[in-house]
Amino acid sequence: MTATTGKVTGAAEAVARLVTPGAVVGMGGQNINRCPMALVHEVIRQGIGELTVVGCNLSLPLDMLVAAGLVARTEQGTGNLERYGTLFAWRRAVERGEVGVGDHSHLAMATRFAAGALGLPYLPTRSLLGTDLLADMVAAGYARQDVDPWSGVPVVLLKAMIPDVAIIHANRADISGNVVIEGVTSHEVDMVRAARATIVSAEEIVPEGTFADRPEQVTIPEAYVSAVVEQPFGAFPTSVYRAYDFAESEIREYQALGRAGDEELRRWLTANVHAGTDFDAFLTARDPEGSLRARLTDQMRSLV
Repeated sequence: MTATTGKVTGAAEAVARLVTPGAVVGMGGQNINRCPMALVHEVIRQGIGELTVVGCNLSLPLDMLVAAGLVARTEQGTGNLERYGTLFAWRRAVERGEVGVGDHSHLAMATRFAAGALGLPYLPTRSLLGTDLLADMVAAGYARQDVDPWSGVPVVLLKAMIPDVAIIHANRADISGNVVIEGVTSHEVDMVRAARATIVSAEEIVPEGTFADRPEQVTIPEAYVSAVVEQPFGAFPTSVYRAYDFAESEIREYQALGRAGDEELRRWLTANVHAGTDFDAFLTARDPEGSLRARLTDQMRSLV
């Protein structure tokens, strides 16, 4: 890191430095929107394992990490690709007892990140009261039922979630690490603020000072960002609002392999992730002429 490059680095360097075996990894993105695919591919290439992956909807990135044998536990609101089905590798690993699960509601997970972002040991909520989910969370040690000392009504205390590292993909960032996310951010802002370190991949890196006269555009300020990686189409095959749509054909292909079995997914990872040197090589292999990426870009332009 130098005065001229700020926090800009390559994905391989950022992942090697900030994602360690056994780490708690906060996962950005939601379902088929703005998932940090380039960074997840790099974690897989480097074989960094025994990870605990946390987030709201842990979708395609989680399933790939599980298929690669790198996940020990997840704590999440859900794990699926909605209309494209469940996460098959993750589900099978959970059923075999190979991956532990801490089941949450989305709001409970977001509240735990909010507590971490505020530097608090816990936050109270009235969500989860009267549910079986609460009993499981109490037993797991990250929720307690208590009483509001002022009103006497029941409340739930949710333990702060503090990831060792958060990984997210964004629309753009400057070289100092000021990040702009367009569209829905879900849990990501609080997750990043709570995390001990954060890697951001971005569609575009802009010069320092770009946001000086428009600070309201900055979603996450530089103080919370450890490393920035420039990676166009870094969320592919998921979408990035105002940049490109999701690649349905790619998602359907992956899910078909997931239904077929773990060996099919491992072969896909070998051929598509391990075979290339970086994410650009993956993109070129999947879309040699760039026609798919051009079409996805056009589709997004027609929507916004």
